[in-house]
Amino acid sequence: MPSETRHDWRREELLALLDLPLPELLFRAASVHRANFDPAEVQVSTLLSVKTGGCPEDCGYCPQAQRYHTGVDATKLMDAADVLEKARQAKAAGASRFCMGAAWRSPKDRDIPKVAEMIAGVKALGLETCATLGMLSPAQAGALKDAGLDYYNHNLDTAPEFYGEVIQTRDYQDRLDTLGHVRDAGLKTCCGGIVGMGETRAQRAGLLQALANLPAHPDSVPINRLVQVPGTPLAGTAELDPFEFVRTIAVARITMPRSMVRLSAGREAMSDELQALCIAAGANSIFYGEKLLTTGNPDVERDQALFARLGLRPMPLVHCESGHGIATGAGATVHADILEPSPACGRAA
Repeated sequence: MPSETRHDWRREELLALLDLPLPELLFRAASVHRANFDPAEVQVSTLLSVKTGGCPEDCGYCPQAQRYHTGVDATKLMDAADVLEKARQAKAAGASRFCMGAAWRSPKDRDIPKVAEMIAGVKALGLETCATLGMLSPAQAGALKDAGLDYYNHNLDTAPEFYGEVIQTRDYQDRLDTLGHVRDAGLKTCCGGIVGMGETRAQRAGLLQALANLPAHPDSVPINRLVQVPGTPLAGTAELDPFEFVRTIAVARITMPRSMVRLSAGREAMSDELQALCIAAGANSIFYGEKLLTTGNPDVERDQALFARLGLRPMPLVHCESGHGIATGAGATVHADILEPSPACGRAA
């Protein structure tokens, strides 16, 4: 399977990949993975909710929407000192990237200096920084970049034609516009979606097509498996077949060969065997520690035990003399910020 970077994938091509016998699909995805990364390394991130609940959006999967009764109470933005303490704990547990999420439709300009203080502090600890704050203006994206932000997460969530079944308070184009502002500011993008929301296989192909055909492949592609939270509209949705989730991971790896493909929300309910199959299909990034915003996440000890059983190791974050993050892949060392672009509200991450 050629490891080429393309931005012209057709829907029928993606469906043909999803339709392959699973062993053949896994072989193709693993071949692409090995051509670009060390298959024994997994990038480890920690996600902290720095401002929880009270979001005015109506995302059908999200327990942080204020219109749904999910037991999630709205909180104020955390103090920077408390965020930095969590970042220190994450680094000690082996994380190389620290992500900060806030339940906003979009931040107010007065919020940006407070978030910038958090970003600068986390950066000073030697961690990569990531944020997901909702929609951004060009000026806000630039200010976050100036503060030292490395990645911005803003997911497409699903295929364009299924999007209106899940969200009505924000348009698909709004998401694309924010991603454009983020790229223009020189930030790396973290952009993926959620599967298992009642979409068809063709619509899962549509999500992958939208991601792979962005002007630049996301540097990180989180693939979230719907966590059904009581009180949200999508609670009670028929659960996605686990092998269909693996197929989605594999096609993400093939179509975005140099992206980090991340197992994100829904991992708490996955068996070790399913997670291992996803890693074999090309997933090479996970969130661990505490909670994935407001839904559960496997604890650090379980993840470390799984890594040991599978012979995996955390992907190191190395800094060159210029201070740029360096990632290793395919036996070579390259600057992470010059890799060919390859990674819900953006808050499932």
